[in-house]
Amino acid sequence: APLTSIKHAGGPWELGLAETQQTLLLNGLRDRIVVQCDGQLKTGRDVVIAALLGAEEFGFATTALVTSGCIMMRVCHKDTCPVGVATQNPELRKKFAGKPEYVVNFMEFIAQEVREYLAQLGFRTLAEAVGRVECLQTRQGVEHYKAAGLDLNPILYQVDLPADAPRLQVTDQDHELDASLDVELIRLAGPALDGGERVHAKLPIRNTNRTVGTMLGHRVTMATQGQGLPDDTINLELVGTAGQSFGAFLPNGVSLLLTGDANDYLGKGLSGGRIAVRLHPDATFEATDQIITGNVVGYGATSGEIFLNGRAGERFCVRNSGATAVVEGVGDHACEYMTGGEVLICGPSGRNLAAGMSGGIAWVIDLDLTDLNDEYVDPAPMSEADTERVLQLLERHHEMTGSKRAAELLAGGPEMIAERFTKIEPRDYARIVRARDDALGRGLSQTELTQIMMEAAHG
Repeated sequence: APLTSIKHAGGPWELGLAETQQTLLLNGLRDRIVVQCDGQLKTGRDVVIAALLGAEEFGFATTALVTSGCIMMRVCHKDTCPVGVATQNPELRKKFAGKPEYVVNFMEFIAQEVREYLAQLGFRTLAEAVGRVECLQTRQGVEHYKAAGLDLNPILYQVDLPADAPRLQVTDQDHELDASLDVELIRLAGPALDGGERVHAKLPIRNTNRTVGTMLGHRVTMATQGQGLPDDTINLELVGTAGQSFGAFLPNGVSLLLTGDANDYLGKGLSGGRIAVRLHPDATFEATDQIITGNVVGYGATSGEIFLNGRAGERFCVRNSGATAVVEGVGDHACEYMTGGEVLICGPSGRNLAAGMSGGIAWVIDLDLTDLNDEYVDPAPMSEADTERVLQLLERHHEMTGSKRAAELLAGGPEMIAERFTKIEPRDYARIVRARDDALGRGLSQTELTQIMMEAAHG
């Protein structure tokens, strides 16, 4: 995290952990929840204090990284890590001296220190120590002149509970997955999963049906050993309103066509599948004037296609690294931290467009340059290849959703596309692509190609 966040925005984990434990106990929910704590845990003593305040699981990040050789230069995003931890530069990667055994050894020392503290406190297991705030001694700290007048009672408050009341998670929750829509989808997709046969089905959907397609995608991945199925092998039409994370992590071979609308996180982690959302034929409004899906569409998508016959909310295609998406309008922060893929925006676009975008391409209609975050990207005129690709995507969008907007733009022809659309291109990414294309044109070897691309990446 940036130093400014650590110093001025972050809070000590002790405060949040204590309040979490107390709140769960007061509401009778502690037995159903696993509480995890992390944030600058470095020693076995830290682990024991976290357990006494109510944590059951403990996260180590910075200390494990330092154990592997990190020297905290804070240049992870610049590809210049001097010890080879956070870099793709082959010369710098040679400097990496870390080994898995170092982390294993470090964690064994942590575990040994935890055992010693538990023995001093009279506990046989870490589970016995969870929530036992009465074992925390504070007098020495409070009497220190730097802590004069500090009141730690809110942190060490003990909720009045029966003697046998659980202070940690002991009850497994029933998430009722057996009643989820995906169970029916998996049944319908049986012929495809067993023999690769094409399957088509039409079903209703409600907003209580969340992560629709994800369990099915898991079965596809398992059945094909991660390869996925041929395009459109499983074709499912759904009518209604989809809940959150519709089509999350959808793999190759699965297509979801939704007639209606959807909530947030549609296509999260999309992994080769296809999602299309189109306006219901009985709708009395224009698709381009209304939101058809929520925020953070295509978050972290790696491949696949998304076609939206209407507008999306904020943070459209954040961290997209390879998927293709077509939408008829977006809110603020579209294409944030995007590293690959394609995005075609055929309607209004909000402010802070392309913030932190380091890869991929976006085409935006009638772009207001004041909305563009140009720290890493440049607006560029449409080339002939860009115009041709936009026309292809519009045709595909119209085919999948029947979009009136796509039909209108296609009717305008290539000239209108080239005039109204602007290409958004990350400048470093564009330099690497040009270097790659030039090297391929000269018939260079893979080693020479890699060297040229690395030189281009560093200017």
